[in-house]
Amino acid sequence: MSTPDAAGAVDAVTYWEDVYAARPVVTDPRPNVRLTEVVTALPPGRALDLGCGNGGDALWLARQGWRVNAVDISAVAVARLTDLARSGGLGDRVTAARHDLHESFPRGGFDLVNAHYLHTPFDLDRSSVLRGAAHALRPGGRLLVVDHGSTAPWSWNQDPDAHFPTPHEVAAGIGAAPSAWTIERAEASRRTATGPGGQRAEVTDHILLLRRAS
Repeated sequence: MSTPDAAGAVDAVTYWEDVYAARPVVTDPRPNVRLTEVVTALPPGRALDLGCGNGGDALWLARQGWRVNAVDISAVAVARLTDLARSGGLGDRVTAARHDLHESFPRGGFDLVNAHYLHTPFDLDRSSVLRGAAHALRPGGRLLVVDHGSTAPWSWNQDPDAHFPTPHEVAAGIGAAPSAWTIERAEASRRTATGPGGQRAEVTDHILLLRRAS
């Protein structure tokens, strides 16, 4: 798999295409636990899944009755999710498309925007992306941002000095004015996670849930 060097010789698209091409197809991807915690009690609507990866979140949302727009920088990931949705009878509920969020953002209004672990070793103005996500919410819609709050043994980022922004720092970067958005959840939460090779470790999630005023 290609990795970025000091001169940035490998671009983001190539890097993430290589990541997914090197992985075996996951035929039954699991949703992120923080998504299921938050969304189970919500009425279904239209959702946007940013950085859909293996597609576990998008497929789970579709099974709960949501109509899902799922995007990823990797065309491999997008194609695999499209195939899984069709084979699982969810092709009418999941629309997957390739987007480099550094350059473009999906159009439309959403009742939920899901941004799980939207981290990359490449330059990405995350605050701008998440600001766009917040503004893409319909009245009463929610933005769920879940970030790494610690370094897992299998993470590509093993920098001991890495800074993990707190949920309130993320909200400040979005510019979530209290008159327009309500912070419904902002916390650090620990859990036991399983890595791609089956490793298990305790990790911290930073969880931010914003609700747009109706």
